[in-house]
Amino acid sequence: MGAFLDKPKTEKHVQSGSGNGLSYAVSSMQGWRVEMEDAHSAIIGLPGRLKDWSYFAVFDGHAGSRISSYCSGELLQSIITNNDFLGKQPEEESTGGILELPTEEQVKVGIRTGFLALDKKIRYLPETISGEDKSGTTAVCTLVSPTHIFLANCGDSRAVLSRGGRLAIATQDHKPASPAEKERIINAGGSVMIQRVNGSLAVSRALGDFEYKNVQGKGECEQLVSPEPDVFVKERTDDDEFLILACDGIWDVMSNEELCDFVRSRLRLTNDLEAVCNSVIDTCLSKGSRDNMSIILLTFPGAPTVSDEAKANEEELNKRLENKVKEIMQNSPPEATMLQYVMHLLAIEDIEGLPPGGGINAKRDTIEEIINNIASCKD
Repeated sequence: MGAFLDKPKTEKHVQSGSGNGLSYAVSSMQGWRVEMEDAHSAIIGLPGRLKDWSYFAVFDGHAGSRISSYCSGELLQSIITNNDFLGKQPEEESTGGILELPTEEQVKVGIRTGFLALDKKIRYLPETISGEDKSGTTAVCTLVSPTHIFLANCGDSRAVLSRGGRLAIATQDHKPASPAEKERIINAGGSVMIQRVNGSLAVSRALGDFEYKNVQGKGECEQLVSPEPDVFVKERTDDDEFLILACDGIWDVMSNEELCDFVRSRLRLTNDLEAVCNSVIDTCLSKGSRDNMSIILLTFPGAPTVSDEAKANEEELNKRLENKVKEIMQNSPPEATMLQYVMHLLAIEDIEGLPPGGGINAKRDTIEEIINNIASCKD
């Protein structure tokens, strides 16, 4: 959904932080879209008894940015303040009793309740009631406790966990053509055309999007578009490396395994998590992503560390690329658009040592710098 710019907006908005034994970074970029509709949340240390817990989320808006922005500020409170999550009767709080931490089941149910409660709240916002705003948003979030990782997704933003050098878990996208999603849509009187709800919306679950949630006689999770998240739970281990939350602008051009392999390789080169996130976005742009892009990278104590061997291999790769670029430029036709021409020829070569998951696209900035240096020397 949405139109495209003549050239992408590549300025990035980044933030980072650490605490509770975790480190994180966020990077987001508008890219080719005419509007930035993504939003995110990153909070280490939650209120009260949850001070050892952390929360991260990515929201990918469509048909506008208002709902995604609203959810980024409201979803956490909607989850951690509902009675299913609290696991208590309301009067217990007023008596001043010490509240115990929620159980695994309470968190799972509380997350679902929080999503549904927030969707109801959005329905009655003035701009929603008036019809001024018809936007919606996907959501993927995590609650990280000292013992567990809770993941929830609604739509096609996605989270993946890398553990012991391998993909340990990935959330599942909610697409209209998926059998269970398609069955619900048809039962609600809708259709799936060109892999979209009624030929229009490319996701089958989202917050907002109330023009798809007005079927009489159907419950809130039985509508054409459902606000219900899937919730996944993993116990934490010493082998946990990193967790990635990202919108579909990332996943459109990288698979789960490719992104994990790429991030793992970059963490061997730098402990600057913002730089790693920026590298992911630049690589995805080079690979052809046309969407807004947002990524949160969360590292655990078991994350890969900087390796002298990996840095030496990267330097050797850069030297080999420099030699190849010089050779290509010496034999290039005068009318060639140099960066595109060089990238095209390098892409069809079998070059050893390229970043896994990123390939030659991960070295686009390096190649552009080489080209500029060679050109300046000629001048």
